[in-house]
Amino acid sequence: MTPIAERTRRKITRRLIPFLFVLYIISYLDRVNLSYAGLEMTRELHFSNEVFGFGAGIFFLGYVLLEIPGSILVELWSARKWIARILLSWGLVAALTGLIHTKQEFFWARFLLGVAEAGFFPGVIVYLTHWFRAEDRAKAVGMFMAAIPVSQILGSPISAGLMKIHWLGYAGWRWLLILEGVPAIVFGIITLYYLTDRPSDAKWLSDEERNWITGELDRERSVGAKGTSGVWRAFFQRDVILLTLAYFCGNSISYGFTLWLPKMMQKLSGFSAFEVTLLAAIPFVATWPFMLLMGWSSDRTRERRWHTAGPLFMAAAGLGVTRITDNVWIGLLAFTLAGMGIYGRLPAFWALPNALLSGTSAAAVIGFINCFGNIGGFVGPYAVGFLTDKTGTYAAGVLYLIGSALLGGVMVLLVRPRKQEALP
Repeated sequence: MTPIAERTRRKITRRLIPFLFVLYIISYLDRVNLSYAGLEMTRELHFSNEVFGFGAGIFFLGYVLLEIPGSILVELWSARKWIARILLSWGLVAALTGLIHTKQEFFWARFLLGVAEAGFFPGVIVYLTHWFRAEDRAKAVGMFMAAIPVSQILGSPISAGLMKIHWLGYAGWRWLLILEGVPAIVFGIITLYYLTDRPSDAKWLSDEERNWITGELDRERSVGAKGTSGVWRAFFQRDVILLTLAYFCGNSISYGFTLWLPKMMQKLSGFSAFEVTLLAAIPFVATWPFMLLMGWSSDRTRERRWHTAGPLFMAAAGLGVTRITDNVWIGLLAFTLAGMGIYGRLPAFWALPNALLSGTSAAAVIGFINCFGNIGGFVGPYAVGFLTDKTGTYAAGVLYLIGSALLGGVMVLLVRPRKQEALP
């Protein structure tokens, strides 16, 4: 690698990834802090498991509305302005969720939070394609998405602390939701001044560095424009449909696992809400380095499908162990293995769409996959809650998650191998 290439890649990574990483920590924390609040909220508001699961998942019905338009706006308009708008609106809605009293208010708050946050994740994935070459993309996505486990590692002790405060007569779970919405508003303002839309606008790169990365990305687009026969036709390509179904399954297990983990740990251990909140961070401590390893390995080997499917099969195995043990620590180890697999699939997965398409079509397909795939984020939590109420145990819900993981892995492997599979 030439000195200019190494210098430019390093400078872009240092400038963008840490900031996007922080934004995704805020995003994911506002999305799943409900799992901790639910330890007390369901009891205070008398919500059943089905009501809690439906409210947790209805976020994604609002979320799907702006996914495709949001991705296209990042490609054709401005990532900086679009991401800032998202942060400001979701921070406000997230904070107001702490004021709910009825299940109808709960459903509306979660639905509107999904609408407010829609477009952030696929927008960032598209944004990364403006700055990172195909051979560097899985690693960049892995570093960005490692914010998911970090948000849980940080969120658990923070949430545990916030749930102990009772200011102005409000319970701790309310302050947890209110205060964790504030950082999104602050960083929404910062985003307008910090992010740069494209390399050609980057004053923090030298002329030589700007020319190098711009030339590299232009070359990739010119030789990788396969499948750019139109946005609408792109949605119906066989491999795009398979990836969408795989992402649906992956999100079913991801959010079913994340939003119900504290309650399942509480059932298994009998510990207090404070103790369970801290304990629930442990699976994500191992998940963070595993995600980075999967992104590095996928880029190094130039292989994507097994780096996505393998972790899903590992997640199914981990969840399977939780069904055959009553030991708290073996269960925690199994949940840790499941978490590593659930999130370890993501870096290689999000390198796959750009193997199929480029430009506006690729941006739209990323939004399409995230849009319809995220319906799984509604189905997973709701299915666990519904099945738990019907059966009286979490066993049936966990079996649903295991099936989702196995089916998602198979769908990824059905994507046709390509001679240049490594390039995305």
